[in-house]
Amino acid sequence: MKTRILLAAVLICANLGVAPAAQEKLSVHLDGDYLRISIPHIDFLRGKPLDRLKDGASVGFIGQLSIMTSPNSLTPVARSVARFALSYDIWEERFSVTKLGQTPESRTSGSHLSAQATENWCLDRLLIDRSQLPADRDFYVQLDFRAESAADQLGIIGDPGINITRLIEMFGRAPRSPQERWLFNSGPFRLNDLKKTEIKGTRG
Repeated sequence: MKTRILLAAVLICANLGVAPAAQEKLSVHLDGDYLRISIPHIDFLRGKPLDRLKDGASVGFIGQLSIMTSPNSLTPVARSVARFALSYDIWEERFSVTKLGQTPESRTSGSHLSAQATENWCLDRLLIDRSQLPADRDFYVQLDFRAESAADQLGIIGDPGINITRLIEMFGRAPRSPQERWLFNSGPFRLNDLKKTEIKGTRG
């Protein structure tokens, strides 16, 4: 029975265009004043995005971390969105990544990273202040991570930085390329039950 249920879930994810990595477990913990997530293997650096990077192109990814009070809610009570620009050094076989902010001063970057370190770097920049979490009821966590197409950039990137409103609007519709989307859901959680660490502690 369990095998049949798992097979059905995989088929549903395939029909929805959700990458197989979505079967990985999404872990949630408190780090100082922030909720952070971790995933053993999100594996978004593969397929067409990786091919484009190895061809010398800069590839954008967009991510949204959402907090909801029911598993089927369409309206998050809190969220964190970000756009990441990645490049690849074919000689060193290492990645560079920049999180683009609303102003040039809010940009952060990492370089000489492995694929796994690059993916972890991006996830570490999607975080939510604990003051925005429900204090006395269950909540659910969703990560929606997508490779960006050239058409997606229109309206998002401007002067001096990215348009957060337009970025949020993008997550309200289906991705242009369903095969380049990674969707994770987990919960329910209680604020007081979350594992607490003090590894990072501040917004990165």
